[in-house]
Amino acid sequence: MDAGSILPMAAALLGFFAVAAVGWVLVGDEQTSARANKRIGAVATDKKSEGARAKTAAENQTLRRKQILQNLKTQEKQDRKAKLTLESRLIQAGLNFSVQNFWIGSGVIGAVALLGCLIFRLNFLVALGIGFTAGLGLPRWLIGSMAKSRAAKFTSEFPNAIDVIVRGVKSGLPLHDCLKLISTESPEPLATEFRKLLENAAVGLSIEQATEKMYGRMPTSEVRFFAIVLSIQQRTGGNLAEALNNLSVVLRSRKLLREKIKALSGEAVASAFIIGSLPPGIMTLVTLTTPKYMIPLFTDPRGHVVLGIGALMEGLGIFVMRKMINFKF
Repeated sequence: MDAGSILPMAAALLGFFAVAAVGWVLVGDEQTSARANKRIGAVATDKKSEGARAKTAAENQTLRRKQILQNLKTQEKQDRKAKLTLESRLIQAGLNFSVQNFWIGSGVIGAVALLGCLIFRLNFLVALGIGFTAGLGLPRWLIGSMAKSRAAKFTSEFPNAIDVIVRGVKSGLPLHDCLKLISTESPEPLATEFRKLLENAAVGLSIEQATEKMYGRMPTSEVRFFAIVLSIQQRTGGNLAEALNNLSVVLRSRKLLREKIKALSGEAVASAFIIGSLPPGIMTLVTLTTPKYMIPLFTDPRGHVVLGIGALMEGLGIFVMRKMINFKF
């Protein structure tokens, strides 16, 4: 064959292959196209499902956040109300006598202080002021100190109680049995508070209502967090052990931060104590060493005015230093 006949045949073959290739590209294999369509549909469905799940999770998170904020506002109102009444302060201190008995005891303390001042022949107005302060301020200070000490003991042991609940729930025990174990095995005042919690639940109250009453007796942030976690878990469901475990970690972190702040502010506390005790200490030492020099302050009316101004300024300074070193979080 000559070159003139080969060229048309080669051109025809190239044209055939070109047309076949274009057709294969445009039409393709049916099975491959079907698999590709199925794959594309599956990816689109997965994207839609993922978007729906993300939307649902976002809605649940928003709902949970709203519930937390609502519970926090409610608990803050209860906290303010609980700290204002004298009856609640007596309950927080762990005392069983009534408000009437408290006022009777305060009156007796004030009368004894007034009689003691009159026996030492102090000025009647000064004796009346001391008696009024002793009768009205001293019992309230004692109750406040007892309530604060009791709350500190409760807060120190509360993370351990939550760990007991977490381990019990993980092992299959119901929440009621875990609370009962805390009420019998934990130290005071933790055992007493959880015992009252179980007593309230036994008379028909829900766990949420019982924890609210517990917060009224022990208005601390830790109990408020505990009540919020139980309330949200009962309303929305979820893993109770995981939620309480996270709460335990948060409470221990708060305790660690509190101890760190206490250590860092120790120098300021010592300085405030020294500065606040210097004026009455020097006055006492001068009175003991040279009483004639200090007698006019106690006998002369002008000395009484000077003592009153000094006591007012000393009290104001102690109050300011107390505010400067008192860290709350």
